[in-house]
Amino acid sequence: MSAENPNGLIEIQIDNTIATVTFSHPASNSFPSDLLQKLTEELNALNNNDSVNVVILQSTGKTFCAGASFEELLSINDFETGKNFFSGFANVINAMRKCSKIIIGKIQGKAVGGGVGLASACDFAFAYQDASIKLSEIAIGIGPFVIEPAVSRKIGKTAMTQLTLQPYHWQTADWAVEKGLYADLFDSYGELDENTLAFAKKLAGYNPEALAEMKKVFWEGTENWDELLYQRAAISGRLVLSDFTKNALSEFKK
Repeated sequence: MSAENPNGLIEIQIDNTIATVTFSHPASNSFPSDLLQKLTEELNALNNNDSVNVVILQSTGKTFCAGASFEELLSINDFETGKNFFSGFANVINAMRKCSKIIIGKIQGKAVGGGVGLASACDFAFAYQDASIKLSEIAIGIGPFVIEPAVSRKIGKTAMTQLTLQPYHWQTADWAVEKGLYADLFDSYGELDENTLAFAKKLAGYNPEALAEMKKVFWEGTENWDELLYQRAAISGRLVLSDFTKNALSEFKK
């Protein structure tokens, strides 16, 4: 897979009941709307694929995910466009929680905004030692509204508050392990690859029906997300049109 594709790519590889989903985009693996839609569609397809027991979610390069596309964010000029834009990560998170397969995140680098949401929506995650995290949304007048339920579910409301109110501060991968976002860290990409695959193979050898039933247990209490995440997307869709956000985006663009 080439990360030079200007539109980004989603690649699916299935090997012995393990599906590896790899996403890439030249802008630090950020997500424009169409790429989020493709990821949602692929996750829904894997949910219905009886030949798959376990899913690994990963990206290419040194950054895991820089969140939503900044270029697309700049182009929003009306509420419906804004709501639809922010609904992209809502669609992916809902697809991840509803997927009957256990999803293992392989976080090889930094995650920002929606990237933290993706890592949080994984059922289990391994990471590279430099995989620090940051939520920068409040600095431009919006907030991590859509991903908040997934992040808070994983690391707790207090840690989520710390991330949200320190938009310029990177929390270390060690901090993320302490809070429960990552299960373990590795000192090299090779170790990360080996341990993620070894864990996936172990899971793939378990009873898939038992794993599917346990996944329902893991996500109990999130049934309202079909409505909640889109209500949150509407908040962001409104705020992105504010004078504060327009001015902040103009400064960032400069």
